[in-house]
Amino acid sequence: MKFTLTHKDPFCSARRGVISTDHGEIQTPIFMPVGTVGSVKGVYHRDLKEDIKAEIILGNTYHLYLRPGLDTLYKAGGLHKFESWDRPILTDSGGFQVFSLTGIRKLTSEGCTFQSHIDGSRHTFTPENNVDTQRIIGADIMMALDECCPGDATHEYAKKSLKLTKNWLERYARKFHETEPLYGYDQTFFPIIQGCVYPDLRVEAAEHALEFADAGIAIGGLAVGEPTEEMYRMIELLDPVIPQDKARYLMGVGTPANILEAIARGVDMFDCVMPTRNGRNGMLFTWNGIMNMRNAKWAEDFSELDPSGSSFVDHAYSKAYVRHLFIAGEMFAAQIASEHNLAFYLDLVRAAREHIEQGDFLAWKEQTVKRITQRL
Repeated sequence: MKFTLTHKDPFCSARRGVISTDHGEIQTPIFMPVGTVGSVKGVYHRDLKEDIKAEIILGNTYHLYLRPGLDTLYKAGGLHKFESWDRPILTDSGGFQVFSLTGIRKLTSEGCTFQSHIDGSRHTFTPENNVDTQRIIGADIMMALDECCPGDATHEYAKKSLKLTKNWLERYARKFHETEPLYGYDQTFFPIIQGCVYPDLRVEAAEHALEFADAGIAIGGLAVGEPTEEMYRMIELLDPVIPQDKARYLMGVGTPANILEAIARGVDMFDCVMPTRNGRNGMLFTWNGIMNMRNAKWAEDFSELDPSGSSFVDHAYSKAYVRHLFIAGEMFAAQIASEHNLAFYLDLVRAAREHIEQGDFLAWKEQTVKRITQRL
């Protein structure tokens, strides 16, 4: 994998670049739809490519490891072939999911033992077997195994957690370089910067992680309960620490406004379940603000979902029709809303790239955040 920086905004840290992988190029800043178990929930791959214009999607190691399992994925030739997706894929290590299993997991210096949320069976992730697992899944970009420290952790806990993450990263990198890809194309991995909301720990984590970073690095442990301003403060802190030639991935973030604010602070890559999860529950993000499609005000509004949007979905269905589908409990409502929201997120980062190239991103961002965060 290679990251090429092509433009920098003159008034902030916003960047424009290209990530090159064996499965294609990714234009940055980019939003990556989440395909946890091998699919972006409720969305056809045809629509992801043609309408939503997704350039990369995610898979999750924890979920794929449990089901369909590594034997099936290996026999299929990896996740790309299993799910019939020929563009880049990134996989999380599964660490976040494991550490969310409070009460049914045990953390040690060796790794993490946990119980499956499916059948209660016991499993262990170590840095070494996590590399093997992600080799079998076959993602273009693999994430190192880490502990995701809670956003409200004490400095003492965060320091102890970071020590564990640093140890695991060293072992993960060693195993990665001792192994080879299984399916004839290149793989890379991103170290993850932890450290909670403590500047000294974040800088320590970044300096250590950069020893193992090739083309990119991830910022983890944000948007996990800390105030939004603390998240922005940590990103600003790391901006001058991370070299310009590394792609920067902010994990699990977030709202459209979060994404624009993080782009202004130098972030290149984003993922979040919000577009699909909130869409399934009737929340639509648009260029003019946020809509709750269950509201009675849309019952006889026959205008397009988002006249300013570029997605086919925006112009094919009216607000009244989509509201009717939600009220009727029709599964098509969730599909329309999911596709609309994903198309909006991809449209948002495309517009950000254009304004970075033009050199007016900061002014555009300030106006756009006000418009897209209002409730309609």
